[in-house]
Order: sequence, then C-alpha cells, then structure tokens
Amino acid sequence: MNRKNSLSAIIIAKNEAMRIATCIDALAFCDEVLVADNGSTDETVAVSRAHGAHIAIFSMGDFAELRNAAAKRATGEWLLYVDADEVVSAPLAREIRRAIDTWSQQKPTSYRLCRTNYYLGQRWPGNERMLRLFRRTALKGWKGELHETAVTDGAIGDLPGELIHDTHRSLEEMVRKTNDWSETEALLRLHAGHPSISWWRLLRVAITGFGNSYFRQGGWRAGTVGWVESIYQAFSLFITYAKLWELQNRKSVEDTHEHEKTLI
Repeated sequence: MNRKNSLSAIIIAKNEAMRIATCIDALAFCDEVLVADNGSTDETVAVSRAHGAHIAIFSMGDFAELRNAAAKRATGEWLLYVDADEVVSAPLAREIRRAIDTWSQQKPTSYRLCRTNYYLGQRWPGNERMLRLFRRTALKGWKGELHETAVTDGAIGDLPGELIHDTHRSLEEMVRKTNDWSETEALLRLHAGHPSISWWRLLRVAITGFGNSYFRQGGWRAGTVGWVESIYQAFSLFITYAKLWELQNRKSVEDTHEHEKTLI
C-alpha cells in the first residue's frame, strides 16, 4: 500500500456465499479487503477471491479472538470492520475516506458508524451506533466471546452516512441462527454461574425481549413486521434461557451422581 493513511476492511464471514459479493463490492474505496473466513463449507472463499478480497482462514468460536486475529493479518493503518450482511453506503464510504485522508493528531482515532437495520426486507425504525473504524494504534483489542466489544485508546467520533444491515431475511434463517447461537449463549451463562432458571425467569426474559423490540426500539411503527420481529425476539430469549435451564438440570444430575459415587 502506498497511500499514507491506508485502510483495510475486515469482513467476518461464515457460509455467506449468497451475499458477501455485495458487501465486498461496496468496499472498493478501501485499500485492502480481508475476508476472515471462519470455517465456511459453501463457496464464500471462492466468491470472495473472485471479487478481489484477500482471504484469511480461521476456526474459532470466540468472536473477539477472531476479530483480533484478523487485525493481525490486515496491513492498513486504519481498520474498518464490516459484517457480511452489511453494506457501506456511498455517502458513508466518502465520509470514511475523508476522515482518514484528512486525519491529524487532533482528530478522533476511532469512529462510530450509523447502522440502519432491515428486518424481513423492511427498514426498522431508528438506527444504532456501532464502533467499527479504528486507527490501528488506537485499537487495543476486542473482548467478549459472542457479543464482542472493542477496547480503544483516544477520542471517539461519529460519522454520517449509513451502514446498511440486511438481517433476518427469512423466518427460516432467523430460527436456524437462534438454534445455533442460543447454545453458545446458554453455555456462557452457565459458566458465569447464572442463578437457577425457574418459570418466572422464562416469562420475564420473554416479556423483556418483546418490550425492548416493540416499544423501546419502535417496532410498533413497523406494522406487521414489527409484531413478527418483536415476538421473535421474545421467542429467541425464551429458547436461550430454556436451554440454560436444560443445562443446569443436566449439571445438577451429573453433580448428584458424582456425589453418590464418593459415598460408595
């Protein structure tokens, strides 16, 4: 790279052959696009190479560890993290490039991007700010096994423009992902010593999930999609905590058997 303030985009991907090309093509303003493939069994790697991306192959269950490992393989002075189901809009691309090319010591070393979510093809009310752009020296690393968080040094700024997040494209996809990730979520809570699950906890998390989506996030403004998504969020949390209940019961039985063996 010859550019003074070079930019590497890092895409975390697994089995995203159907949509990763769109993500990569929107990153043409970057000096490097690195796809961190986490064990894909479809054509993700082949499609990524065909669209000019560099490839790094990993096999990790810890998303923070994956993001940290990918950063070591990237070559840019700036790092932009994008998920495979996200697309950097043209206005956001211009703002990112401008911020980097005009950077000085007095400016922020990390930036939040405005992410707009689409559920089942419909734009979700409101948006969220995601910390995704970093000067390499400012990014101290990521922490958190599943819901990872960036640890940074220096000032943080906000950039205009949209990061478009096309998620929950079908009910089949939503249920499949919930079944996959709820197991990890439940295990994390089990290892953290979560209190025993009882019926009222299951009811509470489901109500909380629905209320957060429908009322706090404004799902009520999305019509039928708002109802579907909010009820789904309640279902997703219920499954996670029901699996935690199952794991706790299994552990309790195993502990009892071990105790009985020591008495024999």
